Amino acid sequence: MKLAVLGVGLVGGSIGLAARKRVAAQVVGFDPDPPTLRTALELGALDAAAGSVAEAVAGADLAFCAAPVSALPALVTESLGASGERTGVSDVGSTKQGLADAVSDLEQGSRFIGGHPLAGAETSGVAGSRADLFEGARWFLTPTERSSGIVFDRLHSFIADLGAKPQAIDPAEHDRAMATISHLPHVIANVVAAHAAETLAAADRRPELGRSFRDATRVAGSNPGIWGDIYAANGAVLAEEVRSVIEKLQAVVGPLRAGDRESLEAWQADAAGYRQSLLDADRPGGALSELRLAVENRPGVVAEIALALGRAGVNIEEMSLDPSTDERTGAISLWIAGEPEAARASAIIEGLGHSVTILSGGG
Repeated sequence: MKLAVLGVGLVGGSIGLAARKRVAAQVVGFDPDPPTLRTALELGALDAAAGSVAEAVAGADLAFCAAPVSALPALVTESLGASGERTGVSDVGSTKQGLADAVSDLEQGSRFIGGHPLAGAETSGVAGSRADLFEGARWFLTPTERSSGIVFDRLHSFIADLGAKPQAIDPAEHDRAMATISHLPHVIANVVAAHAAETLAAADRRPELGRSFRDATRVAGSNPGIWGDIYAANGAVLAEEVRSVIEKLQAVVGPLRAGDRESLEAWQADAAGYRQSLLDADRPGGALSELRLAVENRPGVVAEIALALGRAGVNIEEMSLDPSTDERTGAISLWIAGEPEAARASAIIEGLGHSVTILSGGG
Protein backbone atom coordinates (compact mmCIF):
# COMPACT_ATOMS: atom_id res chain seq x y z
CA MET A 1 0.00 0.00 0.00
CA LYS A 2 1.15 3.52 -0.80
CA LEU A 3 0.06 6.22 1.62
CA ALA A 4 0.23 10.01 1.36
CA VAL A 5 0.31 12.09 4.54
CA LEU A 6 -0.33 15.78 3.93
CA GLY A 7 0.67 17.67 7.05
CA VAL A 8 3.18 15.83 9.21
CA GLY A 9 2.45 16.95 12.76
CA LEU A 10 1.52 14.79 15.73
CA VAL A 11 -1.37 12.98 14.05
CA GLY A 12 0.08 12.88 10.54
CA GLY A 13 3.42 11.65 11.85
CA SER A 14 1.69 9.00 13.98
CA ILE A 15 -0.28 7.78 10.95
CA GLY A 16 3.00 7.40 9.09
CA LEU A 17 4.73 5.55 11.92
CA ALA A 18 1.76 3.22 12.49
CA ALA A 19 1.28 2.54 8.77
CA ARG A 20 4.93 1.65 8.24
CA LYS A 21 5.06 -0.55 11.34
CA ARG A 22 1.69 -2.31 11.17
CA VAL A 23 0.89 -2.62 7.46
CA ALA A 24 4.33 -2.14 5.87
CA ALA A 25 2.98 0.80 3.89
CA GLN A 26 5.15 3.06 1.78
CA VAL A 27 4.53 6.53 3.22
CA VAL A 28 5.20 9.74 1.32
CA GLY A 29 4.71 12.99 3.19
CA PHE A 30 4.26 16.64 2.37
CA ASP A 31 4.41 19.57 4.74
CA PRO A 32 4.88 23.26 3.96
CA ASP A 33 7.55 23.42 6.70
CA PRO A 34 10.82 21.80 5.48
CA PRO A 35 12.26 21.24 9.01
CA THR A 36 9.12 19.28 9.91
CA LEU A 37 9.64 17.01 6.90
CA ARG A 38 13.27 16.44 7.85
CA THR A 39 12.29 15.52 11.39
CA ALA A 40 9.60 13.15 10.11
CA LEU A 41 12.15 11.37 7.94
CA GLU A 42 14.64 11.13 10.82
CA LEU A 43 11.94 9.65 13.10
CA GLY A 44 10.91 7.08 10.50
CA ALA A 45 7.41 8.49 10.02
CA LEU A 46 8.03 8.77 6.27
CA ASP A 47 9.79 6.78 3.58
CA ALA A 48 10.11 9.87 1.42
CA ALA A 49 9.34 13.58 1.47
CA ALA A 50 7.48 15.24 -1.41
CA GLY A 51 7.86 18.79 -2.64
CA SER A 52 4.17 19.27 -3.34
CA VAL A 53 0.73 17.81 -2.68
CA ALA A 54 0.60 16.47 -6.24
CA GLU A 55 3.92 14.65 -5.82
CA ALA A 56 2.82 13.14 -2.51
CA VAL A 57 -0.54 11.78 -3.75
CA ALA A 58 0.76 10.39 -7.06
CA GLY A 59 -0.14 6.69 -7.12
CA ALA A 60 -1.39 6.68 -3.52
CA ASP A 61 -4.06 4.26 -2.35
CA LEU A 62 -5.06 6.61 0.47
CA ALA A 63 -4.21 10.21 1.30
CA PHE A 64 -4.71 11.75 4.75
CA CYS A 65 -5.03 15.51 5.10
CA ALA A 66 -3.72 16.41 8.56
CA ALA A 67 -3.89 20.20 8.64
CA PRO A 68 -5.66 22.73 10.86
CA VAL A 69 -9.45 22.71 10.45
CA SER A 70 -9.50 26.05 8.61
CA ALA A 71 -7.00 24.77 6.02
CA LEU A 72 -8.73 21.45 5.30
CA PRO A 73 -11.25 22.49 2.59
CA ALA A 74 -8.49 23.84 0.35
CA LEU A 75 -6.14 20.92 1.08
CA VAL A 76 -8.78 18.24 0.47
CA THR A 77 -9.85 19.97 -2.76
CA GLU A 78 -6.25 20.12 -3.96
CA SER A 79 -5.67 16.49 -3.00
CA LEU A 80 -8.71 15.26 -4.91
CA GLY A 81 -7.78 17.28 -7.98
CA ALA A 82 -4.17 16.10 -7.98
CA SER A 83 -4.76 12.41 -7.29
CA GLY A 84 -5.88 9.55 -9.53
CA GLU A 85 -9.30 7.93 -9.75
CA ARG A 86 -8.39 5.12 -7.35
CA THR A 87 -7.01 7.32 -4.57
CA GLY A 88 -9.21 7.65 -1.49
CA VAL A 89 -8.85 10.91 0.42
CA SER A 90 -9.64 11.48 4.09
CA ASP A 91 -8.79 13.97 6.83
CA VAL A 92 -8.32 13.98 10.61
CA GLY A 93 -10.11 17.20 11.55
CA SER A 94 -12.25 17.66 14.65
CA THR A 95 -15.25 19.11 12.79
CA LYS A 96 -16.89 17.52 9.78
CA GLN A 97 -20.05 19.26 8.49
CA GLY A 98 -18.33 22.33 7.06
CA LEU A 99 -15.79 20.19 5.25
CA ALA A 100 -18.50 17.86 3.91
CA ASP A 101 -20.34 20.92 2.56
CA ALA A 102 -17.17 22.26 0.95
CA VAL A 103 -16.51 18.98 -0.87
CA SER A 104 -20.12 18.10 -1.74
CA ASP A 105 -20.16 19.74 -5.18
CA LEU A 106 -16.75 18.55 -6.32
CA GLU A 107 -16.74 16.14 -9.25
CA GLN A 108 -14.26 13.88 -7.44
CA GLY A 109 -16.08 14.21 -4.09
CA SER A 110 -17.12 10.54 -4.01
CA ARG A 111 -13.48 9.66 -3.25
CA PHE A 112 -13.46 11.76 -0.07
CA ILE A 113 -14.62 10.39 3.27
CA GLY A 114 -14.11 12.57 6.32
CA GLY A 115 -12.39 11.13 9.37
CA HIS A 116 -11.58 12.03 12.96
CA PRO A 117 -9.44 9.88 15.25
CA LEU A 118 -10.17 10.45 18.95
CA ALA A 119 -6.50 10.29 19.81
CA GLY A 120 -3.96 12.87 20.80
CA ALA A 121 -1.34 13.83 23.32
CA GLU A 122 -0.45 16.83 25.42
CA THR A 123 2.56 17.36 23.17
CA SER A 124 2.23 18.68 19.63
CA GLY A 125 4.28 18.44 16.48
CA VAL A 126 5.88 15.54 14.69
CA ALA A 127 8.43 15.03 17.47
CA GLY A 128 5.62 13.70 19.66
CA SER A 129 4.44 11.14 17.09
CA ARG A 130 3.86 7.56 18.26
CA ALA A 131 3.14 4.37 16.36
CA ASP A 132 0.68 3.32 19.08
CA LEU A 133 -1.25 6.60 19.23
CA PHE A 134 -4.40 5.07 17.70
CA GLU A 135 -4.33 1.75 19.55
CA GLY A 136 -7.88 1.14 20.79
CA ALA A 137 -8.98 4.67 19.84
CA ARG A 138 -12.33 5.44 18.23
CA TRP A 139 -11.87 6.77 14.67
CA PHE A 140 -15.00 8.35 13.23
CA LEU A 141 -15.69 8.18 9.50
CA THR A 142 -18.30 10.46 7.92
CA PRO A 143 -19.43 9.05 4.58
CA THR A 144 -22.27 10.68 2.65
CA GLU A 145 -24.72 9.43 0.05
CA ARG A 146 -22.07 10.14 -2.62
CA SER A 147 -19.27 8.20 -0.96
CA SER A 148 -17.58 5.35 -2.81
CA GLY A 149 -18.13 2.00 -1.12
CA ILE A 150 -14.72 0.84 -2.32
CA VAL A 151 -13.01 3.82 -0.69
CA PHE A 152 -14.99 3.32 2.54
CA ASP A 153 -14.01 -0.35 2.68
CA ARG A 154 -10.33 0.43 2.05
CA LEU A 155 -10.30 3.25 4.60
CA HIS A 156 -12.19 1.24 7.23
CA SER A 157 -9.81 -1.71 6.86
CA PHE A 158 -6.72 0.48 7.00
CA ILE A 159 -7.84 2.25 10.16
CA ALA A 160 -8.64 -1.09 11.83
CA ASP A 161 -5.17 -2.33 10.84
CA LEU A 162 -3.67 0.65 12.68
CA GLY A 163 -5.33 -0.67 15.85
CA ALA A 164 -8.13 1.91 15.93
CA LYS A 165 -11.90 1.34 16.06
CA PRO A 166 -13.56 2.86 12.98
CA GLN A 167 -17.21 3.92 13.23
CA ALA A 168 -19.44 5.61 10.67
CA ILE A 169 -21.36 8.71 11.73
CA ASP A 170 -23.25 11.47 9.95
CA PRO A 171 -21.17 14.70 9.70
CA ALA A 172 -23.72 16.86 11.52
CA GLU A 173 -24.23 14.20 14.20
CA HIS A 174 -20.44 14.01 14.62
CA ASP A 175 -20.20 17.74 15.23
CA ARG A 176 -23.01 17.67 17.80
CA ALA A 177 -21.35 14.76 19.62
CA MET A 178 -17.92 16.41 19.58
CA ALA A 179 -19.37 19.66 20.87
CA THR A 180 -20.63 17.70 23.89
CA ILE A 181 -17.80 15.29 24.68
CA SER A 182 -14.73 17.11 23.36
CA HIS A 183 -15.17 20.81 22.63
CA LEU A 184 -17.34 21.65 25.65
CA PRO A 185 -14.87 20.13 28.17
CA HIS A 186 -12.17 22.39 26.72
CA VAL A 187 -14.43 25.42 27.11
CA ILE A 188 -15.24 24.48 30.71
CA ALA A 189 -11.56 23.83 31.51
CA ASN A 190 -10.67 27.29 30.19
CA VAL A 191 -13.41 28.92 32.29
CA VAL A 192 -12.50 27.04 35.48
CA ALA A 193 -8.80 27.87 35.10
CA ALA A 194 -9.51 31.56 34.47
CA HIS A 195 -12.05 31.74 37.31
CA ALA A 196 -9.66 30.16 39.81
CA ALA A 197 -6.79 32.43 38.79
CA GLU A 198 -8.95 35.55 39.09
CA THR A 199 -10.56 34.49 42.38
CA LEU A 200 -7.27 33.60 44.04
CA ALA A 201 -5.26 36.50 42.61
CA ALA A 202 -5.80 38.69 45.68
CA ALA A 203 -5.25 35.91 48.24
CA ASP A 204 -2.31 36.34 50.60
CA ARG A 205 -1.46 32.68 50.24
CA ARG A 206 -2.85 30.47 47.52
CA PRO A 207 -3.93 26.97 48.51
CA GLU A 208 -2.19 23.95 47.04
CA LEU A 209 -3.80 22.83 43.80
CA GLY A 210 -5.72 19.62 44.36
CA ARG A 211 -6.02 16.68 42.00
CA SER A 212 -9.61 17.55 41.07
CA PHE A 213 -8.49 20.97 39.82
CA ARG A 214 -5.58 19.50 37.88
CA ASP A 215 -7.78 16.85 36.27
CA ALA A 216 -10.56 19.30 35.40
CA THR A 217 -8.21 21.84 33.81
CA ARG A 218 -5.66 19.56 32.15
CA VAL A 219 -6.69 20.69 28.65
CA ALA A 220 -7.13 24.39 29.50
CA GLY A 221 -5.39 26.62 26.99
CA SER A 222 -3.96 23.78 24.91
CA ASN A 223 -2.86 24.56 21.32
CA PRO A 224 -4.62 27.96 20.96
CA GLY A 225 -4.27 28.08 17.17
CA ILE A 226 -5.78 24.63 16.66
CA TRP A 227 -8.56 25.13 19.19
CA GLY A 228 -9.40 28.59 17.89
CA ASP A 229 -10.09 26.93 14.53
CA ILE A 230 -12.21 24.21 16.14
CA TYR A 231 -14.29 26.64 18.22
CA ALA A 232 -14.95 28.80 15.16
CA ALA A 233 -15.79 25.88 12.88
CA ASN A 234 -18.27 24.35 15.34
CA GLY A 235 -19.30 27.61 16.98
CA ALA A 236 -23.07 27.49 16.51
CA VAL A 237 -23.42 23.95 17.86
CA LEU A 238 -20.96 24.56 20.69
CA ALA A 239 -22.76 27.76 21.73
CA GLU A 240 -25.94 25.73 22.26
CA GLU A 241 -24.03 23.26 24.42
CA VAL A 242 -22.64 26.10 26.52
CA ARG A 243 -26.12 27.58 26.93
CA SER A 244 -27.47 24.20 28.07
CA VAL A 245 -24.68 23.81 30.63
CA ILE A 246 -25.34 27.30 31.98
CA GLU A 247 -28.97 26.28 32.58
CA LYS A 248 -27.85 23.15 34.44
CA LEU A 249 -25.43 25.17 36.57
CA GLN A 250 -28.17 27.64 37.41
CA ALA A 251 -30.43 24.77 38.47
CA VAL A 252 -28.02 23.72 41.22
CA VAL A 253 -27.58 27.24 42.62
CA GLY A 254 -30.81 26.99 44.63
CA PRO A 255 -30.02 23.71 46.43
CA LEU A 256 -26.48 24.98 47.16
CA ARG A 257 -27.70 28.22 48.71
CA ALA A 258 -30.36 26.40 50.70
CA GLY A 259 -27.94 23.75 51.92
CA ASP A 260 -30.34 21.07 50.68
CA ARG A 261 -28.17 18.07 51.49
CA GLU A 262 -30.66 15.48 50.23
CA SER A 263 -31.01 17.12 46.81
CA LEU A 264 -27.25 17.61 46.53
CA GLU A 265 -26.52 13.97 47.40
CA ALA A 266 -29.02 12.83 44.76
CA TRP A 267 -27.46 15.20 42.23
CA GLN A 268 -24.00 13.79 42.95
CA ALA A 269 -25.22 10.19 42.75
CA ASP A 270 -26.97 10.86 39.44
CA ALA A 271 -23.73 12.26 37.99
CA ALA A 272 -21.87 9.08 38.93
CA GLY A 273 -24.54 7.00 37.21
CA TYR A 274 -24.45 9.13 34.05
CA ARG A 275 -20.67 8.87 33.83
CA GLN A 276 -20.67 5.10 34.35
CA SER A 277 -23.35 4.57 31.71
CA LEU A 278 -21.26 6.48 29.18
CA LEU A 279 -18.14 4.47 30.03
CA ASP A 280 -20.03 1.16 29.86
CA ALA A 281 -21.43 2.03 26.44
CA ASP A 282 -17.90 2.45 25.07
CA ARG A 283 -16.73 -1.05 25.97
CA PRO A 284 -16.48 -3.85 23.38
CA GLY A 285 -19.32 -6.38 23.38
CA GLY A 286 -17.85 -9.87 22.97
CA ALA A 287 -16.99 -12.35 20.21
CA LEU A 288 -17.48 -11.33 16.59
CA SER A 289 -20.40 -12.48 14.47
CA GLU A 290 -20.37 -12.18 10.69
CA LEU A 291 -23.32 -10.65 8.88
CA ARG A 292 -23.43 -11.39 5.17
CA LEU A 293 -25.76 -9.40 2.94
CA ALA A 294 -26.40 -8.92 -0.75
CA VAL A 295 -26.90 -5.38 -1.99
CA GLU A 296 -27.47 -3.50 -5.20
CA ASN A 297 -24.25 -1.94 -6.47
CA ARG A 298 -25.19 1.73 -6.35
CA PRO A 299 -23.49 4.85 -4.98
CA GLY A 300 -24.02 5.37 -1.27
CA VAL A 301 -25.33 1.91 -0.33
CA VAL A 302 -22.36 1.12 1.92
CA ALA A 303 -22.57 4.55 3.55
CA GLU A 304 -26.32 4.10 4.07
CA ILE A 305 -25.79 0.82 5.95
CA ALA A 306 -22.79 2.04 7.94
CA LEU A 307 -24.53 5.25 8.99
CA ALA A 308 -27.73 3.44 9.99
CA LEU A 309 -25.72 1.14 12.23
CA GLY A 310 -23.69 4.03 13.59
CA ARG A 311 -26.82 5.99 14.50
CA ALA A 312 -28.06 2.95 16.43
CA GLY A 313 -24.75 2.67 18.29
CA VAL A 314 -23.78 -0.59 16.55
CA ASN A 315 -20.13 -0.61 15.53
CA ILE A 316 -18.69 -2.44 12.53
CA GLU A 317 -15.47 -4.04 13.77
CA GLU A 318 -14.43 -5.32 10.33
CA MET A 319 -15.91 -5.37 6.83
CA SER A 320 -15.22 -6.59 3.32
CA LEU A 321 -16.82 -6.05 -0.09
CA ASP A 322 -17.20 -8.65 -2.84
CA PRO A 323 -18.76 -7.24 -6.03
CA SER A 324 -20.37 -9.64 -8.49
CA THR A 325 -18.77 -10.27 -11.87
CA ASP A 326 -21.37 -8.11 -13.62
CA GLU A 327 -20.90 -5.42 -10.92
CA ARG A 328 -24.69 -4.95 -10.66
CA THR A 329 -24.86 -6.43 -7.19
CA GLY A 330 -22.38 -7.24 -4.45
CA ALA A 331 -21.92 -9.04 -1.18
CA ILE A 332 -20.92 -7.26 2.01
CA SER A 333 -19.60 -9.02 5.09
CA LEU A 334 -19.77 -7.14 8.38
CA TRP A 335 -18.35 -8.34 11.69
CA ILE A 336 -20.17 -7.16 14.81
CA ALA A 337 -19.06 -7.75 18.41
CA GLY A 338 -21.60 -9.69 20.51
CA GLU A 339 -24.61 -11.76 19.45
CA PRO A 340 -27.20 -9.25 20.72
CA GLU A 341 -25.54 -6.46 18.73
CA ALA A 342 -25.35 -8.70 15.66
CA ALA A 343 -29.08 -9.38 15.95
CA ARG A 344 -29.77 -5.65 16.26
CA ALA A 345 -27.59 -4.94 13.25
CA SER A 346 -29.42 -7.58 11.22
CA ALA A 347 -32.80 -6.03 12.04
CA ILE A 348 -31.57 -2.55 11.11
CA ILE A 349 -30.15 -3.71 7.79
CA GLU A 350 -33.30 -5.69 6.95
CA GLY A 351 -35.24 -2.52 7.69
CA LEU A 352 -33.30 -0.88 4.88
CA GLY A 353 -34.53 -3.56 2.49
CA HIS A 354 -31.53 -5.91 2.41
CA SER A 355 -31.48 -9.62 3.23
CA VAL A 356 -29.03 -10.67 5.94
CA THR A 357 -27.53 -13.97 7.08
CA ILE A 358 -25.79 -14.15 10.46
CA LEU A 359 -22.81 -16.48 10.63
CA SER A 360 -21.64 -16.85 14.23
CA GLY A 361 -17.93 -16.96 14.94
CA GLY A 362 -16.89 -15.09 11.80
CA GLY A 363 -13.75 -12.98 11.38
